[in-house]
Amino acid sequence: MSVKISDSWIKHLDKEFQKDYFFEIIKNVKHEYSNYTCFPKGNDIFKAFDLCSFEKIKVIIVGQDPYHGDNQANGLCFSVNKGIDYPPSLKNIFKEIHNNFGLERINPDFSDLAKQGVLLLNSVLTVRRKFPGSHKYVGWETFTDRVLEIISEKKNNLVFMLWGNYAKNKKKFILNKNHLILESGHPSPLSANKGYWFNNNHFSACNDYLNKNNIETIKWV
Repeated sequence: MSVKISDSWIKHLDKEFQKDYFFEIIKNVKHEYSNYTCFPKGNDIFKAFDLCSFEKIKVIIVGQDPYHGDNQANGLCFSVNKGIDYPPSLKNIFKEIHNNFGLERINPDFSDLAKQGVLLLNSVLTVRRKFPGSHKYVGWETFTDRVLEIISEKKNNLVFMLWGNYAKNKKKFILNKNHLILESGHPSPLSANKGYWFNNNHFSACNDYLNKNNIETIKWV
């Protein structure tokens, strides 16, 4: 596995790629992909970075690890490709987008959002098939935590969406106070059905903040 990531990120992350922990990640991921079926496919591991350039970042949505079912993970957190059944969390995200704007989003592939400046970042970038959390100890979190630190320090007026306790624990890596941090329960049915997700109004609050700071808003639908 070689690191193939868009040029806009290289100058900001190159030092991380040279550190011992990252070489250990590469070794571990190579071993996993060589011996097990893992997701997403190799070319999509850094898709969140490839579709959302450093310069364009406006919003960061923090996920945990990729979907572990066949044909689901596409390199963007909470996203699946067209033609794939919607996972339960994604269905609830669509419902909340409708709650915010009164419009239906039907495209489960969030590539359009990424290209507008939404960094759809899983904390762990890979997973073994049918084993959620199986790559938690590969070392990815050391890398993605540094990503959060770097972008929060170098940019201003970003919107961070932290859904669920796992994502909320990443708040400590947001260094610059000049950002909007939105927190709620996770969109999974376990949380959403208990009233911790719906009507959080994160998508409209995000656009209100961007608009207030003269930043082009996100077309969520």
